[in-house]
Amino acid sequence: KLSLDNYLKINNKEVKYKYSNNGYYHNDTKQGTLAEYLNKTYLNTLSYKDKIKEKGIIACRFNNEVKSLDFKIEGNGKIELIDISNKDGMRVYRRGLIYILSKAFEELYPNAKTEINFQLSNSMLCEVIDAEVNDEMIAKINKKFKEIVEKDIPIIKKVMTKKEAKEFYYKERNEKGRLQIEDGYKDTVTLYYCEDYYNYFYGILPISTGFAKIYEIIKYHNGILIRYPNKKDITKLPVFEENKKLLETLDEYENLHETLHVQTLYKLNRIIKRKKIKEYILLDEALHEKKMAKIADDIVNRKKVKVVLIAGPSSSGKTTFAHRLGIQLRLNGLKPVTISVDNYFVERENNPKDEFGNYDFECIEAIDTKLFNEHILKLLNGEEIDVPTFDFEVGTKRYNGEKMRLKDDQILVIEGIHCLNDKLTSLIPKDQKYKIYISCLTVLNLDFNNRISTTDSRLIRRIVRDHQFRGYSALHTLKMWDSVNRGEEKNIFPYQEQADSMFNSSLIYEIAVLKDYAIPLLKEIKNTEPEYSEAKKLLSLLEYFESVPSEYVPTNSLLREFIGGSIFYEK
Repeated sequence: KLSLDNYLKINNKEVKYKYSNNGYYHNDTKQGTLAEYLNKTYLNTLSYKDKIKEKGIIACRFNNEVKSLDFKIEGNGKIELIDISNKDGMRVYRRGLIYILSKAFEELYPNAKTEINFQLSNSMLCEVIDAEVNDEMIAKINKKFKEIVEKDIPIIKKVMTKKEAKEFYYKERNEKGRLQIEDGYKDTVTLYYCEDYYNYFYGILPISTGFAKIYEIIKYHNGILIRYPNKKDITKLPVFEENKKLLETLDEYENLHETLHVQTLYKLNRIIKRKKIKEYILLDEALHEKKMAKIADDIVNRKKVKVVLIAGPSSSGKTTFAHRLGIQLRLNGLKPVTISVDNYFVERENNPKDEFGNYDFECIEAIDTKLFNEHILKLLNGEEIDVPTFDFEVGTKRYNGEKMRLKDDQILVIEGIHCLNDKLTSLIPKDQKYKIYISCLTVLNLDFNNRISTTDSRLIRRIVRDHQFRGYSALHTLKMWDSVNRGEEKNIFPYQEQADSMFNSSLIYEIAVLKDYAIPLLKEIKNTEPEYSEAKKLLSLLEYFESVPSEYVPTNSLLREFIGGSIFYEK
């Protein structure tokens, strides 16, 4: 963790700061709040700017809303200074890197342009349009990027009315930030200038180019990979881990949506406004069905497979996927039967605890893998088992007389967070297992330089589902989301490349449907809550989408798992 001096000099006054897990905040004293000292001034006064640069501070939160360091404070409030060990700070850092890369490209290759494709292993993959990526290009880009960073050029936010913006875009004849003009929720358009270069980014940027201390730009997969630190260790670049299967899956969906000419939100909104979205919904759903059929065929062609294991992060649509895959398997003559990993927890007194002394139910050691493997082997050998039911109140397995035997035309389908981890099924022969990784891998971009985060897409799904079926508020979901992500990073993502198949559960139109469900829930979160900044970010994203009525969604769609009305869950 970075440390900040106990006292920072601002306007020749001593202002005390205290460190918290979420950043640095002003400790209110009899001297007054920080906002009173800085009222009608900017945060980046010279003495302050030097100090925050030294400590790696890249942005701030004012009353739980993420702001640039040159945000003008008008009134009292709580301020937190954030570095890139904070998730909001890391987002600002990534945006800043992409901004500098785009500026470097425009200066060196004015007739080409970069497009952000995917986020991979602490890096962003960029495609270059109308120019060949080679070693010479990479060398030139690296040199120019370094020059821009060393100059520490101010990045200045400029705001114009929509009338002014329309005149501006007509004159400039480009698409940098044009989506803002279509946004009915905003009255102004914002661009970020750095010398003569300008662009739009959907979020806060650093106040100058000198922030970029640790990065790497390399040629990768016919494009450019820009790498950055992990927020767990912001002092160095982590080892790059290739995710070839994940990249192939992303490419597959990206290529299809390029064929359909729906790569950006601007194009999707035009389709919705022209009332042609039903056709694209059917095409998107057909892609899912085609992919499921292909996976089922692959399972059947591997004659020895008797156990299908499905894993993926939260809100990937695993349950509906399992139902629909089961239909495809039945068309191939196999009858799927399920067995729940949740019934194989270890006895409560044997359950490991986390660093806070709480039971860790997500670790692999929380599963009685010995008994689980014994039961799977017996089933594969045609033997009968006594199926346990785990009593979560008491913390023990119960045997209520339920029996199970696997017939010749049946196949086990098992869903769980550890299904890709061989420790779960260590005694099961490899040729009898088929592993599937499923995730909502968003390929729709806001525009060429602004992508939609896969994590944000899953979070929006989760917020809607938690409210629809569990009675949870958006605030409750946001409060637990970081914990959910930590569990995924530990138990799911490290094993994704071990999958035999990957399934992308994202739908190009889904956020346009989820929007009307999620916005009222997010608006309930007040700026007194630490989660307000996350809610504000999601609201800003959702407001750019045109709405699609939920009745357009087919009843067997994965999306129905989150909004309701699924044919698989009718009572």
